[in-house]
Amino acid sequence: MRFDLTDLRLFLNVQEAGTITGGAHRSHMTLASASERIKGMEDALGVALLMRDRRGVQITPAGRTLLHHARIVLQQMDRMRGDLDQYGKGLKGHVRLLCNTSALSEYLPEILSDFLARHPQVSVDLEEMLSYEIADTVRAGMADIGVVADSADLQGLETYAFRPDPLALIVARDHELAQRTSISLSEVAGYDFVGLVEGSALQEHVTFHARRAGKHLSYRVRLRSIEAVCRMVGQGIGIGVVPKTAAIRCARSARIKRLELTDAWASRDLMLCVRTAEELPAYVKQMMRHILDSAVGLSRK
Repeated sequence: MRFDLTDLRLFLNVQEAGTITGGAHRSHMTLASASERIKGMEDALGVALLMRDRRGVQITPAGRTLLHHARIVLQQMDRMRGDLDQYGKGLKGHVRLLCNTSALSEYLPEILSDFLARHPQVSVDLEEMLSYEIADTVRAGMADIGVVADSADLQGLETYAFRPDPLALIVARDHELAQRTSISLSEVAGYDFVGLVEGSALQEHVTFHARRAGKHLSYRVRLRSIEAVCRMVGQGIGIGVVPKTAAIRCARSARIKRLELTDAWASRDLMLCVRTAEELPAYVKQMMRHILDSAVGLSRK
């Protein structure tokens, strides 16, 4: 039985993507090559690792065992690369960073671009997810760093304060609600909303809390960026919920008015979380410190 690191990385990518096609894409190989490698692994073991159907693949018990060991091996290789990187520039580190919508749109792009410019040997896989999914993924050892809302269950993780990140309601300047300074989501549930596309972490967060309050939100349009939501709201198409920082940044250009959301869930902080900082590869620790130090700098600014 001989599995190389490419096999292990491919199998992990297939499990995360839910399909062999998606795993092949993440592994930068053709579908035929990926299928052949997985079949070779199954033939070598004499047992099926995946159950295939038209919707994708499911991991078998043998596959879950392989997945567990694959994560350990790949994490150990990443640690080795990080520890050896200080002796030369030939090895490249890879960081998987997960974050929610607000962190992705408002804070991390500038912070990460500065880090990557200073560390050309490091690459980053940045992905948006719901905060509770991020916490679960980091706990499972499938990501290095997570940036989440503090409402997520962070038990078993090391956490560090990143940024305050309250949510706000935005309306057009001539909207009937523009005279208000604060409001609850329940009060505006009957209005038309402008939101982000389905699957957006922020959108799922807002929808979840509306549902908990027994309210259904009606969306006239769903867009791919917070800036687009602000512009559409400014045109009077509907109202929206966005991070307060985005509402302030887009207020003049989008012609929107910001109202404080009085709901407790709208007053939140962003947290950086890891499994165990001490066990992280050196380059992941460097990124972690850079993110936290940059957040302190932004707060002072």
